[in-house]
Amino acid sequence: MRVDDADAAENDDVPRSAIDFRSLFAALPSPYMVVDRDLRMVEANAAYCAVVERPREAMVGRPVFELFPEPGENGERLRASLQHVLATGRSDTLGLLPYPIARPEHRGGGMEMRYWTVVHTPLTDAAGRTQFIVQNTVDVTGLARLKDMAFGLSEPEPGEKDILQRVMEVEAAHRVLLGEAQDLRALFMQAPGFMAMLEGPDLRFVLANHAYMRLVGDRPVIGLTVDDALPELRDQGFTALLRGVMESRRPYIGRAMPARLQRTSDGTLEERFVDFVYQPVLGAGGEVTGVFVEGSDITDRVLAERQQKLLIDELNHRVKNTLATVQAIARQTARATPDPAAFRIAFEARLLALSNTHNLLTAAGWESASLADVLRSELAPYGAGRFRLAGRAVALSPAEAVALGLVFHELATNAAKHGALSTPEGRVEATWTVADARLALAWREHGGPRPATATIRRGFGWRLIERSLAGQLGGRAVLTLAAGGMVCRIELPLEAD
Repeated sequence: MRVDDADAAENDDVPRSAIDFRSLFAALPSPYMVVDRDLRMVEANAAYCAVVERPREAMVGRPVFELFPEPGENGERLRASLQHVLATGRSDTLGLLPYPIARPEHRGGGMEMRYWTVVHTPLTDAAGRTQFIVQNTVDVTGLARLKDMAFGLSEPEPGEKDILQRVMEVEAAHRVLLGEAQDLRALFMQAPGFMAMLEGPDLRFVLANHAYMRLVGDRPVIGLTVDDALPELRDQGFTALLRGVMESRRPYIGRAMPARLQRTSDGTLEERFVDFVYQPVLGAGGEVTGVFVEGSDITDRVLAERQQKLLIDELNHRVKNTLATVQAIARQTARATPDPAAFRIAFEARLLALSNTHNLLTAAGWESASLADVLRSELAPYGAGRFRLAGRAVALSPAEAVALGLVFHELATNAAKHGALSTPEGRVEATWTVADARLALAWREHGGPRPATATIRRGFGWRLIERSLAGQLGGRAVLTLAAGGMVCRIELPLEAD
């Protein structure tokens, strides 16, 4: 029962405004009282006040176990029943509860043992959370004869003892079944896979375990329909699948199905992937009464498989690119150096430059390489004092690192053969800046031999520089000759981070 059910109660003949529910509650002939989530009494009707022999004003607002203290087993049974209703949102019954209450002063005071039948019913809010508990308390002590039996003051008549024994046995069996149900509920709630129970033609949540609540962002779902609790799923086909299971009476199995869920309060939809089964639940007459939902959130596995495929595709792409680069280097080197010995030296040097760049990328998981490290790997063999690097830290993508690695190798090799690194006093300076995601790098040689000509011979090394930077990278290089040696200016758009 929901707290606001009374607000919706009206029929064609009697308007709601004609019913005074407070007066109705007060006039009910059976004893009723209401407690809140803190087990504090918030209301009691006249019948309840009469059976416990206390005025309403002396009870409302006070904790139940302060009004009716019982530190023994029966007090624990009463508390456990109330806590069970708060935790599960389901009614609970104590068939026979021995529980003493205080006699009023006009009856001599002291404690008097009574026997009660107690029914606890939850009152829930719109989100399905129990806010209050209604207790229907029936005094079954009844006749003075049964009270005397309870205190052992007289022997029961024939048959009375058997009746009492059967009542006690039923209550004991009820406690066993309640314990088993609580164990099963604990297993259900703690199961690693998500589970939920939907009842009725409108597919209303009656159960959902912890894994299911985590999946949907811990939103309140109990007591709500699927469309009301998870409106984002309506247009994704899941409600239609559930109704199809209800109509066909056959289960539906989904594998790695994407579901966009609003798991945070900002309204953002997050894609999750789930394996699940929608299992129809059949009633005693064979009719479908609901759908049981069970499954697993496999988002991490799906994303890992996607990443693995991406890495494999990337590896295949890199291998093809590397082989194409090696083929081009071999072909152009052979064309420029017909002598086999010279070819071997030049070809191996270029492969080593390619290998150095690959080593830098491998150390970083093939995510990026530092521009300074790529330059340093090509210039370090000539001595730390032979070059100077200046510029901010720049992370190159694998394609950019491979291309610039080959470019710097060609520039360093040319400087060692013909330029600044061919003389003891010569040195190389590389400086760079980055603006608007574009790299501007200047390679300058100082202290080298004076150029024999004013023009640059455009051999394979120059063609390799041009081809490495152009194409998909969209870069370019400009070579000029100065008094101290060659100057190469490189411009390259960098990939966005």
